[in-house]
Amino acid sequence: MAVRWLAEIGADDIETVGGKGASLGELTGAGLPVPPAFIVTAGTYREFIENAGIADEIHEAVDVDVEDSKALAGAQERANELILETPFPDELREEILAAYAEFEDDPFVAVRSSATAEDLPDASFAGQQETFLNVTGEDLLERVKECWASLFTQRAIYYRKQQGFDSEEVNIAVVVQRMVDAEKSGVMFTSHPSTGDPRIILEAAWGLGEAVVSGSVSPDNYVVDRESGEIEEETIATKKLQCVRDEETGETVEEEVPEGKREARVLEDAEIAELIELGERVEDHYGTPQDVEWAIVEGEVFMLQSRPITTISDSANEEAESELMKGIADGNGGSMEYDEREGSDENDGEELVHGLGSSPGRASGAARIVTKLDQLDKVEKGDIIVTQMTTPDMVPAMKRASGIVTDEGGMTSHAAIVSRELGVPAVVGTSNATTVIEDGQQITIDGERGSVEAGKASDEPEHEPVESVRPETPVKPMTATEVKVNVSIPEAAERAAATGADGVGLLRIEHMILSLGKTPQKFVAENGEKAYVDEIVSGVRTVADEFYPRPVRVRTLDAPTDEFRQLEGGEDEPHEHNPMLGYRGIRRSLDRPDVFAYELRAFKRLYEMGYDNVEVMFPLVNDATDVHAARRLMEEAGIDTDRRSWGVMIETPASALSVEGMAEAGIDFASFGTNDLTQYTLAVDRNNENVAGRFDELHPAVLELIESTIETCRDHGVKTSICGQAGSKPRMVQHLVNTGVSSISANIDAVRDVQHEAKRVEQKLLLDSIR
Repeated sequence: MAVRWLAEIGADDIETVGGKGASLGELTGAGLPVPPAFIVTAGTYREFIENAGIADEIHEAVDVDVEDSKALAGAQERANELILETPFPDELREEILAAYAEFEDDPFVAVRSSATAEDLPDASFAGQQETFLNVTGEDLLERVKECWASLFTQRAIYYRKQQGFDSEEVNIAVVVQRMVDAEKSGVMFTSHPSTGDPRIILEAAWGLGEAVVSGSVSPDNYVVDRESGEIEEETIATKKLQCVRDEETGETVEEEVPEGKREARVLEDAEIAELIELGERVEDHYGTPQDVEWAIVEGEVFMLQSRPITTISDSANEEAESELMKGIADGNGGSMEYDEREGSDENDGEELVHGLGSSPGRASGAARIVTKLDQLDKVEKGDIIVTQMTTPDMVPAMKRASGIVTDEGGMTSHAAIVSRELGVPAVVGTSNATTVIEDGQQITIDGERGSVEAGKASDEPEHEPVESVRPETPVKPMTATEVKVNVSIPEAAERAAATGADGVGLLRIEHMILSLGKTPQKFVAENGEKAYVDEIVSGVRTVADEFYPRPVRVRTLDAPTDEFRQLEGGEDEPHEHNPMLGYRGIRRSLDRPDVFAYELRAFKRLYEMGYDNVEVMFPLVNDATDVHAARRLMEEAGIDTDRRSWGVMIETPASALSVEGMAEAGIDFASFGTNDLTQYTLAVDRNNENVAGRFDELHPAVLELIESTIETCRDHGVKTSICGQAGSKPRMVQHLVNTGVSSISANIDAVRDVQHEAKRVEQKLLLDSIR
């Protein structure tokens, strides 16, 4: 059967109708108002190319060197030619047109590609295929074939080849859906997109939804408390343009909004209430917060699409940036400077927002609201950055700033980690700082209490980050337990070395790579392998120089897919419901040995340059199988695994329970990543402010896993260490030293305290043994 209607489809039919089709069918089955649609199934595409005898020709055509741009262009051209020039079989033509005829009045329809994920669990083809709006029956068959042909754009061919997927296994369905000639439309987040708070966020504009998601118009913004139904915040924008369907051509065009509607509120209270009710039903049905596209015509609300809120950054709305993230909108896509507003000094000392104190210290300065990277230039020395969440590209500005405030994130977020290493006070996870704080406003933040107050505190202490961590007394406490330091970015190397630590227990390589602004594949494609390897060598060398000959333990790439998706070239990253449990760490490295090889070549070059203090550490391993595979790749890269020091992170209960096999596989050390080990043992998302109170690295179950691992490693001559944040806590230090850990790696500002605590525990053990 070539065609299936939405009423026949559910979430389990992805292999037949693709992700988009399955989602629309699921919404329809749940009784939600979805415009009628039928799906030309993925099997229909497969039968079309096979029965026409062009399947083999297509796959031969796209089997090219994807690094050869000319060959890639030729592959697309030939594949498109084969599909578009092959006529529809009469029976298939009649079935599709008969389905279209079941719509009343020969309407305009949207023809939308709906890729399947069959046999491709680690791939996402979102955004690679075509969508056509306002299609008539006359052009329908041609648009269906163009959707099929879009499987073979240069971008799609390149992606599949790089991921190692066979084009013969990729299928595509096509959604044919009645168009809604919307009078008003927009998007709805059924819960707060970062914290999950019960607040619905609505953006609305006149006309078709393309105006909102493309960023061509600043929409109205409504923030609604789900429990009370009250509108907490409302921003009515100046809406100069709207997208409408041209009556003559049927095409979507932009036109000016009539004067009387430009400043008018788009949504009525009754419409907001109906959208809230529908949004709650969608979220309840899926059991997870949703990003919903909606439209209203003649007072009737329609759901056009719904996706998990974790994929918001993939949508075109990322370019448009919600007005929720822009502070106080001026209605023209910008925001007023603080000094343009009145009454700025009346509330000095009042707490504006509260979050997690993630980097200690107090700082006062002018707030700089940063919603886009091109706004970083306005951050001057002494300013306080206020943003949704920091990225590696922001590090230079973070070094200039006197403080950091973010809407999102927890104690182990990028903002928290980097701020601590730079010695910059930070408050994270406020949820609404970018909307409450005004650009240019004088604020004071307390990185211990997590508060952000209006006004400038008097007599704020001035200090240099390096001097703030340098020991006041030159005599270092002598301990049998080595005390090392964690380093996330090369820029923090000097400050880390000033602590007098015994080495670096964790140098994260991902921040070096993410700071390039491009995925490794994209960077190598544009700049070459040598340039990529040089970047890694340069970053590691900066830290290795500061500490030589003290050891520097470098962790290979461990970045989740949502971080990669923010990079240029990252639009093809897999879409994962929980990236922390997905395609990251050694899993990605072993799955992409060609990319992983660049990192290993960087290590080989560092060894050739004489940096014998560099050690290699693999993240998120589960068992000896991962270790054997990683060791084999090191040896293939020319690294002598018997001569060089290398080991693994213990971040999952599986790795703790499998450490004996890993010891037998040849590791030299095992290092506890307590942030992950705790979240995977307790099932607590470490970056979720809603459950932050349940995150406990000192939980008996976590401590038992640590203790058993240390005992097993000691029996096999394998060193143990801790590089998670918990290594900076006195109670964890006491437990580790008592258990016999080889080394503890602490945050920069905690090294001297850990040294003293380790010495105290060791002395007590010694006294107890002779009493």
